[in-house]
Amino acid sequence: MRIQPREQILGIWKSMIGACWVDNEWQWGGVRDANSISDSEQLLCLLYPATEIDIFALHDPDRIEQDVQSVLEPIGGTTRIGAFVVSLLASYIRNNSTEDGLPIFAGGSYLRSSEERPPTEIQQQLEIVDSYSMSLTVCMAGLRFLRDYRSRTCPGRSTDQVDELSEHLSTRLTAAMTGLLRSFVVNTVRPKSTEGQKILGMLNQDGRTEQTVLAGIRTNLERVRARLRSDVTLGQEASVKELEDEYLLFECGWSWGVSTDASPVDFVDSPIATAAGIAEPRPYLYFTVVALDGINDLVSPRAGELGLLDETQHRLAQALRTRWELTQRYWSIVARFGEERWPLEDIPWQTSDGEQSDYYSLIVSAVLIQDLVQRNASDDDLTRAVAIFDELAGRGRIIRRPMRDDPAVALHRPGVLLSLRGTEKVDEGPMLQWQVSDFSAVLLKRMLQAARLSNNVAARDKLMELSKSTMDHLHRRILRDGAVGLWDDPDSAFSDEHRPTETKPSWYMTERVIECLVVADRTYREPPPNWPDLQAVARVMLNIAEHRFDQEMLGVSVDDYSDNRVALDSVERYIDDARRLIREDAATTFVHTLDALRILDQLVTAQRDATRNP
Repeated sequence: MRIQPREQILGIWKSMIGACWVDNEWQWGGVRDANSISDSEQLLCLLYPATEIDIFALHDPDRIEQDVQSVLEPIGGTTRIGAFVVSLLASYIRNNSTEDGLPIFAGGSYLRSSEERPPTEIQQQLEIVDSYSMSLTVCMAGLRFLRDYRSRTCPGRSTDQVDELSEHLSTRLTAAMTGLLRSFVVNTVRPKSTEGQKILGMLNQDGRTEQTVLAGIRTNLERVRARLRSDVTLGQEASVKELEDEYLLFECGWSWGVSTDASPVDFVDSPIATAAGIAEPRPYLYFTVVALDGINDLVSPRAGELGLLDETQHRLAQALRTRWELTQRYWSIVARFGEERWPLEDIPWQTSDGEQSDYYSLIVSAVLIQDLVQRNASDDDLTRAVAIFDELAGRGRIIRRPMRDDPAVALHRPGVLLSLRGTEKVDEGPMLQWQVSDFSAVLLKRMLQAARLSNNVAARDKLMELSKSTMDHLHRRILRDGAVGLWDDPDSAFSDEHRPTETKPSWYMTERVIECLVVADRTYREPPPNWPDLQAVARVMLNIAEHRFDQEMLGVSVDDYSDNRVALDSVERYIDDARRLIREDAATTFVHTLDALRILDQLVTAQRDATRNP
């Protein structure tokens, strides 16, 4: 199916109103009980498109589009929609703050036990990077909305409420940024250790000697290592110090929460800046991508232009930007290390702790694409990335039919389980796990981002076809009963019986589909690629059209004001427009040139007929 962001986002909004707006009250929670992450995901399903895409803006009653008004009609007229969003933000802050007003980032019902006994109440209060990252995006979007909404509200009680709510969101934003900062980790390992051998085994795709591989790694990562040592000390003083030993291998990214070796952030006045961490100081690929996505919303040019951050937040943002840049660069280099086959092309990816999964290959691909978005990606990089996405779509049974009892289905149901090391030391409880089942949504988002970069016709076409197939897969997973039109019922995509097995919405999955649609909107709004081959053909056609036009003008009198001269004037306009667009829009140049040639052909035919029938 085609990916149509406007229609599909409005469809999700309509389904959300039907599922969540009950008796004039907003219902939080879904397939899992409400928690700080689920609430953020649920709110972002509405707030993210409303602040990222102009046609979905909700802050100004006079600008709300007619189809948006129609979908949101159950909550009231256009004058009530802005106040409705304000009330949702206020409810979100109340639900995820302590009585003292301190932000809560607990994993709650999203945390699973690895044993038969359930997590303890204290364990369910553990703070997770997912919550920091999602909260960061919510707060940035919320502050942007409130700023625009306030400028269109008369001073008084309403503006006082908006100002107070903005302060709460800003407090939560500072805490989320601090949590992300202190969850960043640098893990150093000796080459001869078990972890070191796993890293070397993954990177050595050419069968070279260990010393050759080590020398290559040191050279390729030299700048990343140097910047980590010099620029990444805030919150990570102990871990980066070990980078002084250049013979150690290292990896960087985000753990699942504040790490055990995180140092205090002395300029932030909040408990999260000094609280002891319990997460193992080893990067998790999943949490690394989640953190990168949240920071991307923080450091985007649009966010910087809005002036939403105070001095403390600017300082935190700069520190996070540095980690964001270095982490993307690290994994991009590692993914493409070597001279022949990339390590990333050796699917499945193996982590330093020995875990293997197609999901990890997808996550490393996601970081690679994000890095390529920030730099000038080569056609070779993108062409090879297309082949990886194609392979992952097949292995994930998105473009291939699953077999009976197919183990690949486990990527989607129940998903990959991540052990949160360190949680077993809390309150004598079990080790907790984190379930990730967003394989198809992550694949779709990164393919759409890659398509936006590609100047290769075949690569872009393949990416868009794969994207449509993945959207087909996701469409089959829409709930058909209960919260109709939302996600997620993966059984429907892998079973011929089409019997609904889930009725409550998964905000985890629905929010990720929203992210894909926002990326699709950005991709479609970019000018189409000006492919060199099409430009060459358009230039040849334009030269032919100009030559034929010049030939026709040789036989036209200066005093000619006939229909023939009017037609030639229109030909000249088409040629001038085509010449003006040749460098930036070869396709439109081609169309204008064809229009000019068509008129010229009609004139020649008319002259021939007139000669035959005097």
